Amino acid sequence: MDLLPAAAFRRTDAERADQRLAWARADRAFFAAGACHVLAWACRRLHPGRGVGLIGLRRPGAAEVSHVVATRDGWALDHSGWHPASEVVRVNQEADGPLDVVVLDPDLARFCREHRHRPPPDFAHDPWPRARCYVRRFDPPWASGSG
Repeated sequence: MDLLPAAAFRRTDAERADQRLAWARADRAFFAAGACHVLAWACRRLHPGRGVGLIGLRRPGAAEVSHVVATRDGWALDHSGWHPASEVVRVNQEADGPLDVVVLDPDLARFCREHRHRPPPDFAHDPWPRARCYVRRFDPPWASGSG
């Protein structure tokens, strides 16, 4: 899958205000903007013991991250699938300008509070099955024997 920045899928004001509209978007758009954190945590949960970490991208000086990805051994998973983490950062910087990379605490509830991201129970429907299904579309880098 082509690597595209999260900004290519920004939600409209109507999608931000209405969770039913946000939910109705295609999976890629849904997990690029609005549910990237759910996707990253789903990846971590689907690969226990694999050392999957979590990073966030934020504008310099910002308190909250704007995009979340799962990482492992220099690779990152987001709405575009698995790509080199440096490429994921680069593509998002090209779209949004300078971005800091922040290592995130694995506590999802704390993350949602501190970074003003919607907690999973506040979505129009349960996002976990959708996120697990989306993660499973992409073979992780270690599946090919590279880790």
